Amino acid sequence: MVSAIVAVSPDWGIGDGKGMLYRLPGDLKYFRKVTLGHPVIMGRKTLQSFPGGKPLPGRENIVLTRDRSFTAEGVTVVHSVAALRRLVAARPDEHFFVIGGGEIYAKLLPDCDTCYVTMVETEAPIEASVFFPDLSKKRSWVMESASEAHTEENGAVYRFAVWRRRRTH
Repeated sequence: MVSAIVAVSPDWGIGDGKGMLYRLPGDLKYFRKVTLGHPVIMGRKTLQSFPGGKPLPGRENIVLTRDRSFTAEGVTVVHSVAALRRLVAARPDEHFFVIGGGEIYAKLLPDCDTCYVTMVETEAPIEASVFFPDLSKKRSWVMESASEAHTEENGAVYRFAVWRRRRTH
């Protein structure tokens, strides 16, 4: 199973090309709780944006990159979506999480059946240049649940939502 996990601004922005739009400790705790013990899939730039460029602990870190010379300690590197799909298919009992960035989300959203979306209702303090696909405009996706309580941190109000791909019969 493949899911995506992401925090988005009101216009579905996720970053400015250098990093995330918001600093939300509660969202980071949620991200850790959901992904801990599961493989996470990301692009090279996402890995390099982590402190020290080090992989996330407690998870297998898989990097999808076209850069054939890229290596990093403690990560599995794949060079094509097809190779990644073979890796996922070979492990049907595992739950993989796509964690960014923008290109990786766009390429792998067709493989996802669930998206864990932290929906920030406050405009970002910086302008977004990287976006997640707006699921509210996609007929194939429906918001299944959202947290009732709105959390406020660092001037941002947000809630956690789970979006599911609609089943076609």
